[in-house]
Amino acid sequence: MNILLSLCLAMLVGLLMTRLVKLVGLPNVTGYLIAGLIVGRFCFGWVAGENLAGLEILTDLALGFIAFSIGGEFKLDHIRAIGASAITITFFQAFGAVLVVGGALLICGFELPLVLMLAAIATATAPAATLLVVRQYKAHGPVTSTLLPVVALDDMIGLIVFAVCNSLSVTLATGSALTVQSVLLEPLREIGLSLVVGAAIGGLLALSMRFFKSRANRICLILCCVVGGVALSQILNLSNLLVCMMIGALFANLRDDSPAIMENCDRWTPPLFMLFFVISGAELDLAAVPGIGLIGVVYLLARSAGKYFGARLGATVTKAEPNVRRYLGITLLPQAGVAVGMAQMAVNELPAVYGTQIQTVVLCATLIYELVGPVLTKIALTRAGEIEKPAKAPKTPKPAANP
Repeated sequence: MNILLSLCLAMLVGLLMTRLVKLVGLPNVTGYLIAGLIVGRFCFGWVAGENLAGLEILTDLALGFIAFSIGGEFKLDHIRAIGASAITITFFQAFGAVLVVGGALLICGFELPLVLMLAAIATATAPAATLLVVRQYKAHGPVTSTLLPVVALDDMIGLIVFAVCNSLSVTLATGSALTVQSVLLEPLREIGLSLVVGAAIGGLLALSMRFFKSRANRICLILCCVVGGVALSQILNLSNLLVCMMIGALFANLRDDSPAIMENCDRWTPPLFMLFFVISGAELDLAAVPGIGLIGVVYLLARSAGKYFGARLGATVTKAEPNVRRYLGITLLPQAGVAVGMAQMAVNELPAVYGTQIQTVVLCATLIYELVGPVLTKIALTRAGEIEKPAKAPKTPKPAANP
């Protein structure tokens, strides 16, 4: 099928699914993922094979804008207010996932290379699903304000942990030499250079706004910078999430009018985000579900427990508000692109006996987390009182009967 026709059908099914999931009170992102399963290879096959591969550029661009939007939340005055709390909670929930997943798998008797890789992948959280739920329901409050920085910082920590565990796993599985460069220097280079490149582009973006005043030109300028950031990430082998996040963060702090500019930019990104999730749903491998076995069940339960109790402990240590302690951990369960990318690296670098198991577990976990995670995020934010329930229309009084 023609790629453009595939896009058209994907968007139409995505739109129809939003109407259906609304009837049962589910967020749009869940509808998009279900739409992806419908148009993917396991149903009609409209978005599959070569067409799916040809749409990778859209997913890269969507991730870039998602990271840019999250970076825009990193205003210094906001960070000063909750920064220490957000950083502490991020560390607790990330390492909570590593320790609980790693400990549970070791107790069950799985081999160390497998345990290290899955424990590292457990840190990754999907910022896209979280951001879309927050935007759809216009959530606001302490939990939301803490959630967005935590999700953004989480991937930075996850990249460091994964790089170290990946080197250790490859060494243990293949018997190769373990070096300081592979374990420490390479991860630090990737993160540091990603932040430097993103800061440079963000500074240029803020400066260029002086010469472009119209809404259309400013949107074009933002698009140019985000696309450039994604491109440089691919060329220099950097993290496009960190690069684009830093573009948004520096831009937001250098421009007083950044909220209005970001709002204008956000008006045209919903179709892009919808396609991202429909394509993500089409990529989910339902055939992997029967092979998840004990290791998959342990991974799912242990990661959920590590994220929830890690976030709760971090919030308790920082004396965060009660609602942050109760509900933040529930919103950190979604897992998608970053985790799948890590699993693909494991397939490429580890012996097949390990790589295949890791990929199967992560793909199954992604399917479950992406379908259930947004729903749990909505429930948690609603119970925290940060999603307003739609007001019921007042009843029209019946006209009095004529005597």
